[in-house]
Amino acid sequence: MRARMADLGSALAPVAAGMGVMAAAAAVLVPVLSSGPAVPHDPHVPAQPRATTAAPAAAGCTEENAAESLRPSSADGDAVKRIKKAGVLVVGVDQNSYRWGYRDPDNPKNLIGFDIDLAKAIARDILGPDPHIVYRAIPTNQRIDAVQQRKVDMVVRTMTINCERKKDVAFSTAYFKAGQQVLAPKRSSIDAFDDSLRGKKICTAKGSTGEQELDGEDHGATVMTVPNQLDCLVRLQLGEADAVVTDSALAAGQAAQDPAVELKGEPFSTDLYGVAMNKEDEDLVRRVNKVLEDYRAGGADSPWTTAYDKWLKADLPGVSGPPAPQYSD
Repeated sequence: MRARMADLGSALAPVAAGMGVMAAAAAVLVPVLSSGPAVPHDPHVPAQPRATTAAPAAAGCTEENAAESLRPSSADGDAVKRIKKAGVLVVGVDQNSYRWGYRDPDNPKNLIGFDIDLAKAIARDILGPDPHIVYRAIPTNQRIDAVQQRKVDMVVRTMTINCERKKDVAFSTAYFKAGQQVLAPKRSSIDAFDDSLRGKKICTAKGSTGEQELDGEDHGATVMTVPNQLDCLVRLQLGEADAVVTDSALAAGQAAQDPAVELKGEPFSTDLYGVAMNKEDEDLVRRVNKVLEDYRAGGADSPWTTAYDKWLKADLPGVSGPPAPQYSD
């Protein structure tokens, strides 16, 4: 039986394969791990109508070159020295994305998942063996603010690289390739991201790539936004939404949690996940890219493949390897 903790203050999703229990609203904030406080968010925030104004793209950024980043370097610049002096790496993460970043059901004080393994690899490279890491649970719509306001050194949280976000934060090279997809009940008449959504209520996380895609085309659906993707699964279970639009990688994890829902159709976009950092911290970007270079190396024996096999392969099979890095310099 699979069990896991729910959203920071949103609700509990069913977590045992074969159980059809509906989620119940949670009234208690889950404390953040380690010594840093979570970026706060209201546990009773209602779903909101979507915003339709996108930030202007970063200068010179196009769909073709959006995933380009700075070439790797192991040199210690100002940002890396700052982290070493503090003796701690502060990482913005998720604690409710099954398989990516979530609380260990056997030891809820620990975070586990694909993104958590990557964050640990970065911390070990900068701070050495057994590094001190503070995990701060960041809602989807607060990831950029957390980086800009230096509440975290970086965000490792299934964050898609795109031109709008690169106006505000710097990204590492891509470490995973996914795409937007529809999640809906198995019994639903919804077939895919198409006109079968007309007249339906679609949920997506505010500030997510799914929201951006729905801004461009909603197929006649009504769109609601919530702070985190797990909130959408809860609304789907409670009948407050007919479908969810989210990354295929996250949707696969949610489908693994709840046997009553499934992915509909094929991914309709290409999303590359990167580590987000402050734009002023160029040396940290290069250092993370060096970690990623080592993380990908080794083929079937690489740390990346080991993490994929452990966390993702069962629910997201067929991924041959990480995306190739692209560099701008």
